[in-house]
Amino acid sequence: MSAKAIHEITGKQLLNKFLHGEAVKNNIAEVEEGVNWETLCQENPWLLSEQKLVVKPDQLIKRRGKLGLIKAGVDLKGVKEWLANKLGKNFTIGAATGRLKHFVIEPFVPHKQEEEFYVCIYSHRYADIILFYHEGGIDIGDVDSKAVKLDIPVGEELDSGAVTSKLLSKAPANSKEALQKFIVALYGVYKELHFTYLEINPLVVTGSKIYVLDMAAKIDQCAEYLCKSKWGDIQFPPPFGRDLLPEEAYIADLDAKSGASLKLTILNKKGRIWTMVAGGGASVIYADTICDLGGASELANYGEYSGAPSEQQTFEYAKTLLGLMTQEEHPDGKILIIGGGIANFTNVATTFKGIIRALWDFQQQLIKFNVKIYVRRAGPNYQEGLRSMREVGDNLGVPIHVFGPETHMTAIVAMALGKRDIPIQQPRLKTTANFLLPDSPVRSKQSCSSSRSNSSADLESMNTSKNAQAAGKGHVLGEKDMCLFTASTKAIVWGMQQRAVQGMMDYDYVCSRKDPSVVAMIYPLTGDHKQKFYWGHKEILIPVYKNMADAMNKHPNAEVLVTFASLRSAYESTMETMDFPQIRTIAIIAEGIPENLTRQLIKKANEKGVTIIGPATVGGLKAGCFKIGNTGGMLDNILSSKLYRPGSVAYVSRSGGMSNELNNIIALNTNGVYEGVAIGGDRYPGTTFMDHILRYQADPDVKLIILLGEVGGTEEYQLMNAMKDKKVNKPVVAWCIGTCAKMFTSEVQFGHAGACANASSETAGAKNAALKEAGAIVPKSFDELGTSIKEEYDKLVASGVIVPQPEQAPPTVPMDYNWARELGLIRKPASFMTSICDERGQELLYAGIPITDIFKEDMGIGGVLSLLWFQRRLPRYATKFIEMCLMVTADHGPAVSGAHNTIVCARAGKDLISSLTSGLLTIGDRFGGALDAAAKQFSDAYDLGLIPMEFVNDMRKKGKLIMGIGHRVKSINNPDMRVVILMDYVKKHFPSSPLLDYALEVEKITTSKKPNLILNVDGFIGVAFVDLLRNCGCFTREESQEYIEIGTLNALFVLGRSMGFIGHYLDQKRLKQGLYRHPWDDISYVMPETLNEPQ
Repeated sequence: MSAKAIHEITGKQLLNKFLHGEAVKNNIAEVEEGVNWETLCQENPWLLSEQKLVVKPDQLIKRRGKLGLIKAGVDLKGVKEWLANKLGKNFTIGAATGRLKHFVIEPFVPHKQEEEFYVCIYSHRYADIILFYHEGGIDIGDVDSKAVKLDIPVGEELDSGAVTSKLLSKAPANSKEALQKFIVALYGVYKELHFTYLEINPLVVTGSKIYVLDMAAKIDQCAEYLCKSKWGDIQFPPPFGRDLLPEEAYIADLDAKSGASLKLTILNKKGRIWTMVAGGGASVIYADTICDLGGASELANYGEYSGAPSEQQTFEYAKTLLGLMTQEEHPDGKILIIGGGIANFTNVATTFKGIIRALWDFQQQLIKFNVKIYVRRAGPNYQEGLRSMREVGDNLGVPIHVFGPETHMTAIVAMALGKRDIPIQQPRLKTTANFLLPDSPVRSKQSCSSSRSNSSADLESMNTSKNAQAAGKGHVLGEKDMCLFTASTKAIVWGMQQRAVQGMMDYDYVCSRKDPSVVAMIYPLTGDHKQKFYWGHKEILIPVYKNMADAMNKHPNAEVLVTFASLRSAYESTMETMDFPQIRTIAIIAEGIPENLTRQLIKKANEKGVTIIGPATVGGLKAGCFKIGNTGGMLDNILSSKLYRPGSVAYVSRSGGMSNELNNIIALNTNGVYEGVAIGGDRYPGTTFMDHILRYQADPDVKLIILLGEVGGTEEYQLMNAMKDKKVNKPVVAWCIGTCAKMFTSEVQFGHAGACANASSETAGAKNAALKEAGAIVPKSFDELGTSIKEEYDKLVASGVIVPQPEQAPPTVPMDYNWARELGLIRKPASFMTSICDERGQELLYAGIPITDIFKEDMGIGGVLSLLWFQRRLPRYATKFIEMCLMVTADHGPAVSGAHNTIVCARAGKDLISSLTSGLLTIGDRFGGALDAAAKQFSDAYDLGLIPMEFVNDMRKKGKLIMGIGHRVKSINNPDMRVVILMDYVKKHFPSSPLLDYALEVEKITTSKKPNLILNVDGFIGVAFVDLLRNCGCFTREESQEYIEIGTLNALFVLGRSMGFIGHYLDQKRLKQGLYRHPWDDISYVMPETLNEPQ
């Protein structure tokens, strides 16, 4: 959602900060349940000094005065007495009942009735409007008809003279100057802080002082990245009577942290019908259909998941929903509708994995609550998703009815409510593999239908006299605008969107275009280079430019820009694009561009004659010619919807997701789509419904027009006027979604930013009725949209207006290897195998253990090593021993060879990695690498049954040193404290240590000869670790031996000593030591003797 209401106290605090003295700053105190009055008075001492106060709830309640919710002219004691009967109590306003829990207290401002005024600022597509009325207060009445209006067109400044002459013509003379300065300053704040609505009633002027008494405001939440430092931390309160449940708050938090869209609104916790719908438009349509079919009283929730959420995010969403659903039983059982349209780019199988996990988690509750599940979905990889869901239905113990794109989107609602029979055997569409790889395809040089062969030529040769001017203030549509796309359209794509570009090129290929539509890409974060793509079977290179000017100059034939720029950069990049006259159409995919910036884009586009599709859109397509980005989804959907050749039906919608569903509905009921555009879900789309409908009206190849409107806005009324005036005389099938809004007791924001009715005429029901009256074909519900389209299409065929053409197979487009593998169509031996770590899912796994669990259980470094090195969880004493080994081997001073090498490299100016590597390369049998050898020698002797004396004698005979025995400094009389510490730990915590005991017996023999032939730290760790592996109960004898042989014990020394080497490197850099040169007096120069002269 874009425009969001804020607390009155928030709005007044913003005015206090930014009006710069043009009004008296508001003293205002918040009161909530459990208020500490003493603390409140300390923070707001004026509460005690003011003789009279005003108290009122601050919860987005309209007409508080008439509802008796304002108490004025009382002292603090009176405020407390009044709040005693209000604070924390339920209150009913119309059909909404809510808890009064947030109040504000302000000083009472004595004034006369004639000193009250009304001011309101709001925005529409082309201008900001200032309303002013010389009377204010609760009895102002119909202010829209009374107030004086002043338009400030987008991009223009407010004329202070116009404020005085137009707005203040009836204001008292002694107040005009103060009011004029205030209104100018207020409008400046309105624009600066991205308000979308700001109403003050009453505004009081006493003498030269101005007081803001009551205020209501909305701000553009999408402008947060621009205004965060000015706004501060803003809370957006829910509508009165709609306090968020903990589960709703949890989903809202998930949504805020995700690039996907996750929405959940609980309407009736005791309701029988629950929905889990993918897509903003689809979610509204499912709610509409449930209400239209008589299920309104049982509808439990409204919500959506869309924008390609991950498996984990979908799991969290589904788990939350199922938790709510299984709190209270229903005598008739419960219904869960898992629905959605045909996705453009969301992997259906991935999202279904999350839902399936949640279904299994709630298996027993679903059975207990007698839940029946109905599923309808399509889009990328939907076959695998539906297969998985059917498999769950066979094993879960809960009835699950599963359908794909062969079934109308909302048919499952009628099935669930008993209004339609459930098919006994659901038809299965061909798999993706079969659909994309027909037998022996022949690429035809001719078009797939006669209508297609003439479409481009007809469009380009049409008389410009047929062009029409958009209703309202749209720009005059030129030839380019009337025909946005042809079979030769060239486009530049902004953003590194390889998948979308490949999809466009595959579409070009399947449409039998001669060459690709994408000629270049722009990506400012890298230098100029080229990206590889496929054109059919052949690999081609597409240039990528850092600068837009370079792309435009080198590709002057490009006339379309498809921008995937983020909401933060889309405005600047689009404004820059419109400086290049060659670009006639721009598609803005990003959602959430601030409304003020979007309106500036529209203004410039109208001036330049540029058509903008979006923002917040998937794009659009012209069948057989060109498609924008991910429009139309995967190739299997493009082929099944016959989008590779033109039909006779053109549509326009707001919803990008529903545009794909329209493609399917139209293909199932007519000869297919000619053109379709999703103008975008934001409040101010770059082009309106009428911009495109007038193009369709002027195009002779379009025989039937489809409009999918929605609740909110008034654009559909432009079509009604055009139909009444005969500017549009082709048959129109129309439906506005959002008819369910009437059942909500408080304002609900649907999936799109613009889907919110601000007047009765903006409701979906009012629009549908008006469209029908104007002559459009309006079905009874969306469920009957396909039927209405088919009936009208059949009439056009019967009358000869449409002549169906024979179908021809499109050329085959090879499937991408990665996608084929994901669909399970092919297999390939992996180049690598791993069994210790998996980073592919929602979170990192170490040997199957989520990283979050590792921290929750405080497994430590030893626990992590047990997972990564040994693939199992070792006992706590074992992981602690690993950590102790790392600690005692971390360093042994700068004199040892490894540290010495590290220091020399560091002082030579080498980097950390080079210096560390230099030190590590010295590790071997002579330095630090004796752990493995010691473990092997001692364990072999122990396993052969040699007594310690026999082992020592045998090694002496072989002339071999006993690894792990001996120390240059330490001795039996001066023990190594590292060994002493480890010895105490092992003896105290290990279940047994037979090999260590054996080694200690060997030490007794060797130290009897020389006191420094002790069991050193390498030897101790080696034999103790063998005892650990053999006796901890986690390994077989064979596994223990394997870990010894593959170098696991030496790895402990390498890992531990790396810490010390890094310490030496950092130490030398910190001390700023120069190049090391070894002193001469520490080198013995032994030169060969002088040879005699040759004889």
